[in-house]
Amino acid sequence: MKKLFSILGLSVLLGFVWFGPVLHAQANTAAATTTILTPADTAKIAPPTVFFRGQSASLQARNTFGIRYVDSAVVLMGLVDSSGYSTGIQQKYQGYFLTEVPLEFSGKRLAPGAYGFGFIGSNAFIIMDLGAHELLRVQWTRDAAMPRPRPLQIVNGAHADQFRLYEGRKFVSFQRAK
Repeated sequence: MKKLFSILGLSVLLGFVWFGPVLHAQANTAAATTTILTPADTAKIAPPTVFFRGQSASLQARNTFGIRYVDSAVVLMGLVDSSGYSTGIQQKYQGYFLTEVPLEFSGKRLAPGAYGFGFIGSNAFIIMDLGAHELLRVQWTRDAAMPRPRPLQIVNGAHADQFRLYEGRKFVSFQRAK
């Protein structure tokens, strides 16, 4: 019986020696990836209300999403209730964008900060500063193959660390700026 326990103990020990580094490397690799946050994770860090153009608006929790980068930096975006704003602002201000890292949209750089955004008119996506001044404008693309469009969502893009921000079937691609 002692011999059986000795052999069993030796087998377990050898298993840790052989497979321990492999399992540790796999755990580190899994932890070292950029991820799209789940709605539950986003709800823990997204503010309930945001400031834009002299007013506060509530974020729609079900339409707020985020990304956590390998270094723990976060990007959040969500649709807002813009009912208290003028018609001119409502047409452009559909969502709120918070980023802790610089981002790039079609070669245009966006510094870390808080912004308003909107998918507007003839295929334009705009980002505005908190005073509603336009800072960035790029074309959005229509994705007819999107199986179940939602009001807002983030999906992985065509390249590693590239993402698509969708409003229905309209999307813009972005990535962390270098």
